[in-house]
Amino acid sequence: MAGKPSVVFAFANAQRQGDQLGKMEDGHLMRNNPIYIHAGCLIDGSGAAVQRKMRIGLHNGIIQSIRKITEPLPPSAKKEASVLDLSDCTLLPGLIDCHVHLALPATAQLRPAGVRSPEDRSRILMHLKQYLATGVMAVRDGGDAAGGVLRSKAHPAVKSLPIVVRAAGTAWHRPGRYGHLIGHCLPSKKSLTDAVLQERADVDHIKIVNSGLNSLTVFGQETAPQFGSDDMIAAVRAARRRGFKTMVHANGKAAVKIALDAGCDSIEHGFFMGTDNLHRMADSRTTWVPTAYTMQALKQRMKRRREAVDVVQKNFDHQLEQIRIARQLGVRIALGTDAGSAGVMHGQALVEEMSVYRDAGYPIEQVVACATSHAASLLGLLQQGLLRPNMQANLIAVQGKPAQLPQSLEKIDQIIYKGKPVNLDSMGTK
Repeated sequence: MAGKPSVVFAFANAQRQGDQLGKMEDGHLMRNNPIYIHAGCLIDGSGAAVQRKMRIGLHNGIIQSIRKITEPLPPSAKKEASVLDLSDCTLLPGLIDCHVHLALPATAQLRPAGVRSPEDRSRILMHLKQYLATGVMAVRDGGDAAGGVLRSKAHPAVKSLPIVVRAAGTAWHRPGRYGHLIGHCLPSKKSLTDAVLQERADVDHIKIVNSGLNSLTVFGQETAPQFGSDDMIAAVRAARRRGFKTMVHANGKAAVKIALDAGCDSIEHGFFMGTDNLHRMADSRTTWVPTAYTMQALKQRMKRRREAVDVVQKNFDHQLEQIRIARQLGVRIALGTDAGSAGVMHGQALVEEMSVYRDAGYPIEQVVACATSHAASLLGLLQQGLLRPNMQANLIAVQGKPAQLPQSLEKIDQIIYKGKPVNLDSMGTK
């Protein structure tokens, strides 16, 4: 399990990055000529084995070819193309965090109701820049009480960033049950289906809260589902008719089973859901977003509460075991951090969540797939998540070999979005 990063995420080789970025901006890139990138190692995001000494051809923001460096360049390319030498780096697709709360800071002391002022929007911008600094090019927000992220994603300052924001706006829960921090309780005499049918047209997905939080005093204690089978089935069908996917916060056997039986698109968290539900998830190809690192982050903030620390550690260990079983069963996992919850830092937590999967026995290629192609599929980003011909040229280069991932994400050498290098200095990410 990785420790908390001790350095600010930044480019590992600022001088080389600056030199090559300048050449690309002044030369061929600005004239839309082809670019060839020489990669020491390539992880394409599919889960397939690492490829070594590869050449990636880019043109007009699209990957045109991926071949061995030893293969000769086309004669025309020798005159028109520029070559970016990253032969001492590992290249992988731009990363995706499938469960974030952009409006919430990762502090126990401050819990804003939502975005209500320019200062709050500044917080969202800051968090997005922190994601960019870790190579994240898309995030899926799980809601805030004021729907501020949904409003902010249309702001020019947010739209100008090279990162895709998918927002739920709110999260629906029962009156008196968990969920007020990230959403709204159902109004009197309104059903969950009514809420889905009346949801704003500009949301990207529907968020439903169907359980409470994990107990910090009783290990394995489950909360009752917030919605029954009939309510959940009707709501998921209504969302599907409107073209929305459903992400369901659910912990415990009963709450998860109800969501799976209803045909939801993803289970968020899924603590203590049990092996039977993991089998259901594998059979239905429903995506699981485990957010396991939340327990480790919480433990670091509870050092003086020995009893609670023990329970939190057991919660984490149990989730780690569920992730191991999920791998054996072929459950489709997409990476999500729940950033914005206590101690889960935007951007940095991605490294920690990836490390959890490594501890659960996932090869690094499969870990990257969880954070790229699996996540892109869940978000409906059909041109992202894979380094293959005809895909969008979104990629990052990190110093060193694949075995050094995910910790080497602290040493990002290059970030390229839609075929163009991203200059983090100009965005104020450092």
